[in-house]
Amino acid sequence: MTDDADGVEVDVEEPAASDAEAGADEAAEPDAVGESLAERVAEYDEDLAEEVADVVSDRNELAEDVEDLEAEVEDLEERLQRVQADFQNYKKRAKRKQEETEERATEDLVTRLLDVRDNLTRALAEESNDADSLREGVEMTKRELDRVFEDEGVEEIAPEPGTETDPHRHEVMLEVSSDEPEGTVAEVYRPGYEMGGKVLRAAQVTVSDGSGADDE
Repeated sequence: MTDDADGVEVDVEEPAASDAEAGADEAAEPDAVGESLAERVAEYDEDLAEEVADVVSDRNELAEDVEDLEAEVEDLEERLQRVQADFQNYKKRAKRKQEETEERATEDLVTRLLDVRDNLTRALAEESNDADSLREGVEMTKRELDRVFEDEGVEEIAPEPGTETDPHRHEVMLEVSSDEPEGTVAEVYRPGYEMGGKVLRAAQVTVSDGSGADDE
């Protein structure tokens, strides 16, 4: 409101904003939105880049771990091959040593049996008609042979009459009439031998049918 020349107050309207100014305000608003989006995209790119970097780092670490594991597996395989080779060599050495031990043991046994054979040969070559002397020589030779067996841990299997039969140590030849209880040993036909708990030869025996015991 202004005063005119006559002192009368006159209402004067303020000029409205120009179209150019209005357009400038409207243009400013999209620019602000674009800048905000650009900032968000830039932040997203940074985050994505960091995640990618982390993935690449993890991949590199995993690749290193895989290389380490592959190297460890290769080392273990080489060690296993060496152990297997050492074990095979050990088996060969042990087998060879066992064979040598058995061979020496056999040689030692045969060497001691040679003396027994020599005594038998001398007994057979004796031209004396003295049966008692001959018998004495044979008995001496048998005692010498028994000593060799004893040194080797050989024991005779000769069950007493009336002993229960053992299928692992006794070979039943036939059943005979005997005073012994039925099914027990009646007589030893041929003694057996065992060594170190292993039966080398079962004793051949006859068993009683129990008929003599029933008569009593």
